[in-house]
Amino acid sequence: MPHIIEGQMNASGLKIAIVATRFNDFVVERLVSGAMDYLTRHGMNPEDATIIRVPGAFELPLTCKKVAASGKYDGIVALGAVIRGGTPHFDYVCSEAAKGLAMVSLESTLPLGFGLLTCDTLEQAIDRAGAKGGNKGVEAASAMLETVRVLEQI
Repeated sequence: MPHIIEGQMNASGLKIAIVATRFNDFVVERLVSGAMDYLTRHGMNPEDATIIRVPGAFELPLTCKKVAASGKYDGIVALGAVIRGGTPHFDYVCSEAAKGLAMVSLESTLPLGFGLLTCDTLEQAIDRAGAKGGNKGVEAASAMLETVRVLEQI
């Protein structure tokens, strides 16, 4: 019989950083609320969370890298919303932010929940921030929490 490692969804005792963009804050605030609600429902003391605001998606990787290097946190949830406009700017920002966040997690080995919405329309973003499409802030917090608990066992 193989040994199976799975993460228990218990956030008790964890210190979590939520790094959230201010750009498109009417969407991002829903993601932050969803992540905080999820983590507190799973045992995290709200005082053990730190919410860090950054201007936009491009600033997420650098800030998350600094958070990871601080050694103060057990995990990070990165949240933001980029909505396609009429120029290629969307593609560059989304691609580089996603690559940067992946690099932060890999280099630091600190679990990072990816909650950066990359949507074609405002309606899509609203749907993914708690309307029809669920709340991607909740999903990012859940992925981070499960990964924290899996890595503790390896």
